[in-house]
Amino acid sequence: MGENVEFASNGNTAGGYLAVPASGSGPGVMVIQEWWGLNPQIKRTADRLAEEGFVALAPDLYHGELAGHDEMDKAGHLMTTLPPDRAARDMSGAVDYLAEHEAVTGEGVGAVGFCMGGMLTLIIAANRGDKITAAAPFYGFPQGEAEPDWGDMTAVVRGHMANPDTFFGPEAAGALESKLQSLGKDVQFTIHDAGHGFMNEENPMGAHDEALTTAVWAEMVAFFHDTLG
Repeated sequence: MGENVEFASNGNTAGGYLAVPASGSGPGVMVIQEWWGLNPQIKRTADRLAEEGFVALAPDLYHGELAGHDEMDKAGHLMTTLPPDRAARDMSGAVDYLAEHEAVTGEGVGAVGFCMGGMLTLIIAANRGDKITAAAPFYGFPQGEAEPDWGDMTAVVRGHMANPDTFFGPEAAGALESKLQSLGKDVQFTIHDAGHGFMNEENPMGAHDEALTTAVWAEMVAFFHDTLG
């Protein structure tokens, strides 16, 4: 369903995977990869969103690099060595590409991401409060010095976190939710009784929950339709 595309990234060029609904138009949603990279599973996620009526763009933040599901060390290396400034530029370029795309309807853009992508979803929502109006981070959020300035974030946020989760703990998720709510942000994190990575049908972390995935997917789709049109 989708195709590889290129878009401007602050004077450079970035790439990604774009999926457009059969109707030819719909609200724009950026899909942000897990630490594995822009792999077939993330592309399928973009395709599924297109089937739900959204124009979905998954930027390739690793610029072609991938880690297999049996290469956690490589995935960790790719994540920790990802240049933060380049990732920020590429995500911002993806936001602008979606906002200006002829197939995208509505005024704002949504963002959804998983694991590392969940963290980056919240960061881009904070950095691009002019465009990101809805965000759905999954089992990932910025912590400590990685937290952005939240002042300009305007997005409605409906996050889905995991318990147990040794990467992004539920206690820290609750603390961030309370902090953002105290700043007047419309933020809700649901802590699910499932392990980190429960939405990934390829089950690389051994935590996929099919019934929960079905329910949360429907909830996320309804959230984006409600907020983006």
